[in-house]
Amino acid sequence: MSTAPFACRSCGARGLKPILSLGHSPLANSLPTADQVNEAERTYPLDLVFCPACTLVQITETVPPEILFHDYLYFSSFSDTALENARALAEQLMVRAHLTSESRVIEIASNDGYLLKNYKARGIEVIGIEPAHNVAQVAIAAGIPTIVEFFDIPLSERLVAEGKRADLIHAHNVVAHVADLHGVVGGIAHLLKPDGVAVIENHYVKAMIDYTEFDSIYHEHLCYYSATSFKNLFAAHNLALVDVEIIPVHGGSLRVYFQRNDGPKSFAQEGGERVRALLNEEVAWGVANYDFYKGFGKKVERLRDELTALLKDIKSEGKKIAIYGASAKSSTLLNYFGIGKETIEYVVDRSTAKQGRFTPGTHLPIYAPEKLLQTHPDYTLLLTWNFVDEILHQQEAYRSQGGKFIIPIPELRII
Repeated sequence: MSTAPFACRSCGARGLKPILSLGHSPLANSLPTADQVNEAERTYPLDLVFCPACTLVQITETVPPEILFHDYLYFSSFSDTALENARALAEQLMVRAHLTSESRVIEIASNDGYLLKNYKARGIEVIGIEPAHNVAQVAIAAGIPTIVEFFDIPLSERLVAEGKRADLIHAHNVVAHVADLHGVVGGIAHLLKPDGVAVIENHYVKAMIDYTEFDSIYHEHLCYYSATSFKNLFAAHNLALVDVEIIPVHGGSLRVYFQRNDGPKSFAQEGGERVRALLNEEVAWGVANYDFYKGFGKKVERLRDELTALLKDIKSEGKKIAIYGASAKSSTLLNYFGIGKETIEYVVDRSTAKQGRFTPGTHLPIYAPEKLLQTHPDYTLLLTWNFVDEILHQQEAYRSQGGKFIIPIPELRII
């Protein structure tokens, strides 16, 4: 894996260090239809690197966002866990940020409106920004005003000119997705009111390394953040890190809060000590030390050997195996581990947008979860392991009939 020509997306430094190469992979959320399944799929390099200058972990390939997000198949509202987390966060922030009917909440990459609807229900003005046309139309139909564009500085300037500065900006699992980091962060800084707060949420790089969560690496996820790398990026735009939380979402996520340096930093009064503690903790575990990251590839190879051996043993006994979750995570794991039709019968997923399609690269058919009860596979490999409790509860009937789930991450186990 060569990193010589690649400059860090955050600080521009060169000389980035290789962490892991997953070879060439298809786009994780590009699920072919029955008409497309026999067509050749385009694949792209998937190489993970570390920037010693600013600590940002990132991939080197940039697939044009118009290809990745124009017709998107991820809808947040299909997850009960995502809906409950959104409701709880909105309730908390309405109090903490003192939001009223005079306030305005803007979400970047607002998906189907699953978060903003909580604010709207309380009479607070909301604006969604969502570039995926099909997803945005679902939000608009649900009554969430949505701008169908990519967020950048020109869009923020347009909103400010229209008198639409934000008291609160949400950007969940999106700052990892953008190649023009400074365009997005600069737009956030411009759009915030002087006392506004931006709430950013993404996978936590330490959890990814500690728990071998390599399946969160795919072409949409350009960057993998620590509090340190977030702080460095946002500081370039006059935004101060005022609070932090580590939350269990997606196997370990980081929620960070930013306010303008030239405005009142109300969140810092409560969150300042948490920020200092986490930044010190990151120094201790080696956030800026390449040694922390460079053994990740060996951990992934060990998991690959263990899982493929288990599946081979199960197949040798004449047992049938299905998969739960046509997620982006599943695409990375199946393609890198070389698991396909020779091992797996089919995939089930709760999202009606994915049912009837096929998995990228491996071309496994995707059905509704009811298929498990209809065909009774002996084992189901759970690749949306980040929603394990929710899915195990939903599948009590399958489990009561003897069906077993294989959970690959954070450790290989059978339930």
